Amino acid sequence: MTKQTKLTRRSMLAGAAAAPVAATLLPNQSLAKAEMKGVGTTRFNRMKLGQFEVTTLLVGTRTVEGPQNIFGMNVSAEEFAKASEAANIPTNAAQFFFTPTIVNTGDELVLFDAGLSPEAITGALAAAGYTPDQVDKVVITHMHGDHIGGVAGEGGVTFGNAQHLTGRVEFDAWAKTDGNKAFEGKIRPNAERFDMIEDGASVASGITAVGTFGHTPGHMAYMIESDGKQIMLCADFANHYVWSLAYPDWEVKFDMDKAAAAATRRKVLDMLAADKVPFVGYHMPWPAVGYVESHDGGYKYAPASYQLML
Repeated sequence: MTKQTKLTRRSMLAGAAAAPVAATLLPNQSLAKAEMKGVGTTRFNRMKLGQFEVTTLLVGTRTVEGPQNIFGMNVSAEEFAKASEAANIPTNAAQFFFTPTIVNTGDELVLFDAGLSPEAITGALAAAGYTPDQVDKVVITHMHGDHIGGVAGEGGVTFGNAQHLTGRVEFDAWAKTDGNKAFEGKIRPNAERFDMIEDGASVASGITAVGTFGHTPGHMAYMIESDGKQIMLCADFANHYVWSLAYPDWEVKFDMDKAAAAATRRKVLDMLAADKVPFVGYHMPWPAVGYVESHDGGYKYAPASYQLML
């Protein structure tokens, strides 16, 4: 009579654990090592908004040391560290993102901001499947160099077929000064190409300018709407998802009028949270799209998931 082998859970687990060890002892076996690839990400993120397509474009990202030299300048190092620890981010460095946005209305291709350089913006556009000559309109939210660097290069304007638009208040403020090298090199020589708009102007069907002054004298955001769905392109009203969005009264180095910028942040954040409108923030963590939630009497950034894929 054959003796039966009794299988127990312990013996099965022991056998399974031993199998990989035995496999590593086979003769003439070698393990290939894959090379390190480094940190990587996509160049574009396309979303659906009613009948529109909204595509964020990553034109650059870099690590910046000493972030409290930029954010939370009016709070103590201890308060800055406590807020950072609660958000699980370091205090010694921050990652910056630079994110123009292109909107396809079906009739027009509208680019918001031109990024760091002609090469950066055209490279990101190419990754998203567009060419510079397809762009019908270029809308500049404000005149800081990381938003206008791609307007023109040595060969002239980057988007030769496009109408260029910007806020009159913003343009006039920089035109009266000589301290903005990017404006002098990219905008002033091409001033005749720009049409000036005011708060509340329609730059295309379903796209409306919203005055959000403070970061710069005439900083503009844009409300995009199609089939009753909305997203707001907020540019630089808040430059970091924790240190300026969650703490809107913290001073930011690049805000030209710090009191006005803080008031604008609170006004916009209140609206986004109350109406549950998603937004694109030029410097938000890639892919730069999220929601604002009310949190402990303040605000919290909630990255978008699949809401704008449906």
